[in-house]
Amino acid sequence: MTVPKVAFVTGASRGIGLSISKMLVGLGYKVYGVSRNPENCIYADKMFHLIECDLTNAKQLDSLLDSIPDKKDISLVVHNAGLAYFSPVEELSSDKIREMVSLHITAPMLLTTKVTRYLKQNQGRIVFIGSVSGKEISPWGNVYASLKAGIHHYARELFAELRKFGVKVHLIIPDITKTDFYNHLNFEPDEDPKSFLLPDQIADVIRDLVVEDRGWVVPEIQISPEIFKLKRKKQS
Repeated sequence: MTVPKVAFVTGASRGIGLSISKMLVGLGYKVYGVSRNPENCIYADKMFHLIECDLTNAKQLDSLLDSIPDKKDISLVVHNAGLAYFSPVEELSSDKIREMVSLHITAPMLLTTKVTRYLKQNQGRIVFIGSVSGKEISPWGNVYASLKAGIHHYARELFAELRKFGVKVHLIIPDITKTDFYNHLNFEPDEDPKSFLLPDQIADVIRDLVVEDRGWVVPEIQISPEIFKLKRKKQS
């Protein structure tokens, strides 16, 4: 019996993270997904194991990998979890800033530190889900965009450091993607299907990286819809 490869995906219960998890299960991976509210996930499979964890909680984060019995077999890590608060800088609360810093910078850095020794042993790979906001000036996205730019640079640093050990590092930079990311924002993707990406399309890009392993690495990919178009939400 073939032992399945083991993957670790944050923000795995919905949106892009769920699409990635389902794709990896389809490839035969055992997927350990992390979610703050796993009970809200609508997907179930014997190869998909959701772990409840608030990645902004230092105590929960420190013990997260201990809940994975075969953590030494992890060969793929996908840092996907995220959220954004957009507002003028003087209106952004301290709690919201801390939450975004913890989720977008602290958590992926600490988890990477803990799991890299296994990835070196297994000749594995790390995938960071960035954002086009980290490459552009984003109105009222001052903190979110800055943090994404920071994790972009971290991914590039890791690519240079870990390639000598056979660990592949990829930075995926999606543009507007139709998920519930926009639920609490005052703008959202337009109805035009050419103006947004779908989570499954992001998962398809990662599938190609994982399956088509030809001995060379694509360190960074930006994915954009054909048309740029956003709309403001109607005020209720």
